[in-house]
Amino acid sequence: MTENELATIAVDICYKIHTTLGPGLLESVYEAAFAYELDKRGIAYTRQQGIKARYEEAVLDVGFRADIIMEKKLLVEIKSVEHLEKVHHKTVLTYLKLSGNKLAILVNFNINLIKEGIHRKIMGELL
Repeated sequence: MTENELATIAVDICYKIHTTLGPGLLESVYEAAFAYELDKRGIAYTRQQGIKARYEEAVLDVGFRADIIMEKKLLVEIKSVEHLEKVHHKTVLTYLKLSGNKLAILVNFNINLIKEGIHRKIMGELL
């Protein structure tokens, strides 16, 4: 599957989770529900995947973790906050740069309409 096909599936999953559970839960609940949906669909993924930074010849294991990476192609960052801040968007772009992935979905489940909480991020995109 391509990144765009995976992104379509991710958005569908977000919509289903949000209509079922609603806003206001912990991020870990939404992440577990997302993983459950991926399992049902037979889509390979990793949860809390460590992302290492590189500085010159050094590999820095500094604790960056992507919530979900689908098929080693699409990064999904899950939030449940009152408002997404610029730092949330920048963090996802940094994860893309460090991981080598090209596309990410940043989703905030703590919102009334899920379509307003889903943000597509592309490697190299500037804020």
